[in-house]
Amino acid sequence: MNKVTYFTEEGLKKLQDELNYLKTKGRAEIAKQIAEARDKGDLSENAEYDAAKEAQGLHELKISKLEESLSSARIIDENDISTDKVSILSKVKIENVKLNKSFEYVIVSEEEANLQEGKISVESPIGKGLLGKKKGEKVTVKIPSGEVIFKVINISL
Repeated sequence: MNKVTYFTEEGLKKLQDELNYLKTKGRAEIAKQIAEARDKGDLSENAEYDAAKEAQGLHELKISKLEESLSSARIIDENDISTDKVSILSKVKIENVKLNKSFEYVIVSEEEANLQEGKISVESPIGKGLLGKKKGEKVTVKIPSGEVIFKVINISL
């Protein structure tokens, strides 16, 4: 059984658009690459053909993974989210206690995570550590470089 993955409406649309592109234009581009490589002669010694076939396999794997994610996707209604504690789709302002620096993140699904946009995955060490915490609480998070203590400054939508 697939685990349910929660998305914003925008995030779900983005995934659906990507899947549609991969199934249409993406497949057509790969087919064209394979045809061009095939036209270059002996397939047993044709590195371009092998590379194009490998790209096709990776492309189909990506399509399969997107389809799997979408099959278990659920849209989260922001009206159902409480700002009493950190949950998926919460915008959280946290402070690194040791460095006295604050950061603001939105907790999102793995597929929507994008650090440049300030979106961290609910599956990441920081995301997992913050889940369920309330304003003012401190949390110790294990990250690859050691442990970091964060204080939850604010929770909003």
